[in-house]
Amino acid sequence: MKHILLNLKRFDIPHTYGGVNRLAQTKDWGRTIIEGIQDQIAAYSNEASFHIFFPESQIIPAKEALKENTNLHIGCQSVHRADVVNSENFGAFTSHRAASAMKAIGCTSTIIGHTEERRELEYLMQKKDMNDVLNEKVKMAQLSGLKVVYCIGEKEEEKENWQETLKHQLTVGLREVDMSQIIIAYEPVWAIGPGKEVPTKEQIEEIMSYIKTELGQHIAVVYGGGMKIENAEMLASVNGLDGGLIALTRFTGEIGFYSDEYLNIVKTYLRSGENERNSI
Repeated sequence: MKHILLNLKRFDIPHTYGGVNRLAQTKDWGRTIIEGIQDQIAAYSNEASFHIFFPESQIIPAKEALKENTNLHIGCQSVHRADVVNSENFGAFTSHRAASAMKAIGCTSTIIGHTEERRELEYLMQKKDMNDVLNEKVKMAQLSGLKVVYCIGEKEEEKENWQETLKHQLTVGLREVDMSQIIIAYEPVWAIGPGKEVPTKEQIEEIMSYIKTELGQHIAVVYGGGMKIENAEMLASVNGLDGGLIALTRFTGEIGFYSDEYLNIVKTYLRSGENERNSI
């Protein structure tokens, strides 16, 4: 049996955005490719299997277009070096492509160690400061017209010198970028996880003041350590805080995101903030 592989990289980007896609609208691109080839390759079912490695956004529409008993397989373009572990890490992979997530949306294969991936890893390994890499990502995002939420925060061992840590992350990570299109999310790494110490209102206010002094009072700064129902009211009372980052809404029992709980967090935060302002 032969294996015919196709790596579509990021060819779904429309030509109007500098890409090469003139085949279909971005939302229909993966589906269009599948519908355009699967009947034809069925004739080779006894000879070959076909694997297409799609950009992540195209995997679901491509999978939905597959017919039963096809010899065409949907894959993703590599996966992250870690994955979900029951009761330990149930999805903390922001910006990464967890293998279980790819499997859940329909992938049956992945491509790992492609020369482009190796080149990227080699490039990153030569970097002495991850903030240089993040700075490049911010610049690329802005070049494409995207607004950037830039996360900063200190680890447990950096708490005593948090000003130095945050200043470095801000100075290097935001070097030569358009600050009008930046939102800062302060994420105290030492406070993340069950049973960890939670920053006090006074600590958060001190850090908000520091960030805005460094970058200018116009910059928007949100609490990125996790806004939830338990701390929404407190966060609403923090001077200089411009919002919060919500992830999971339930951390025990049936852990996950629930719309009604999300709306409750939002309502609690906004109504508490309104009451705080009215009391001044």
